[in-house]
Amino acid sequence: MKVKKEDKKIPLYMISVVSKMLEVHPQTLRMYEKEGFICPKRLNKQRMYSEEDIEKLNLVIKLTKEFGVNKAGVDIILRMRSRIEALQEEMKNIMKFVDDDVKKEFERRLKNLFNQNKE
Repeated sequence: MKVKKEDKKIPLYMISVVSKMLEVHPQTLRMYEKEGFICPKRLNKQRMYSEEDIEKLNLVIKLTKEFGVNKAGVDIILRMRSRIEALQEEMKNIMKFVDDDVKKEFERRLKNLFNQNKE
């Protein structure tokens, strides 16, 4: 079963649950919120985190702890990730209007382009 993007935005988890899930102190989550990396919803002053929030927090934790990225670097990476996702969504919308043959050729050229950049 595939989880819809909208379902990932539903706030389900309290800060205590998220801190246990991600194995970080609740204060760390508050700090990430203060830094603007995450913006949990509020329900009667209680922070409520969605699956999407947890995925983002997991990325932030991985970047800072495993890769040693500082706060400014995390901010840049998150902004670039957001832009890439927006561009991917825009490409998906454009591809709906493109003829199948043209679409296949375009996809082939994109793959070749990205494969050349990897070398």
